[in-house]
Amino acid sequence: MTHAAGYDVWLFDLDGTLVDVEPSYIHETLGEVGDRLGHGFTPDEAEAIWHGFGAGANGLLEARGVDVEAFWETFHEVEEPVARAEAAFLYDDATWVGSLDRPVGLVTHCQSYLTGPVLDHLDIDDWFDTVVCCDEETGWKPDATPVELALADLGAGTDPSGALVGDNPSDVGAAWNAGLDGVHVERHGHETRGCCVLGDRRLRDLEPLAP
Repeated sequence: MTHAAGYDVWLFDLDGTLVDVEPSYIHETLGEVGDRLGHGFTPDEAEAIWHGFGAGANGLLEARGVDVEAFWETFHEVEEPVARAEAAFLYDDATWVGSLDRPVGLVTHCQSYLTGPVLDHLDIDDWFDTVVCCDEETGWKPDATPVELALADLGAGTDPSGALVGDNPSDVGAAWNAGLDGVHVERHGHETRGCCVLGDRRLRDLEPLAP
């Protein structure tokens, strides 16, 4: 087992941080959502919404006159667990996470009916000691609540030395709100994202964190 020096507890976001999906899946899924809503999305718009570029998915939808609640309801109707899992891939620079010998948790906006099949398909479900899928009950990052739930499940105590690693500004915000270090991984470049994200560490991939 490997010891990652510096933190006693590690939390990770899932999509865009440890795993991602093939671009064709993004375009097909958002294409179907757009058809049902009567609002088409260009390839660039679809990827911006999926990855939360710029103002984030909800901000982008509002700017394009799309009802946010209707979008997410339709999005979850369209997504199928098997198709999502088969389209997913693990980033090569994330493989070291599976050998950590400290408590490791996952805090993700990916819904539980999708998260389970993705973790199982990629054979990484045993990497995590706890998995928290954000919802209306737990709250959504940057709210600290889902992070605090994960820390409680891990028995991390009230003032842990830990970090939350994610690709979205909300991940850093959730980390800071819960008293953790926020580590941002920018896989697309700040030019594509449309902003620079602050963090205790700012990385282009996860390799610098590997023990």
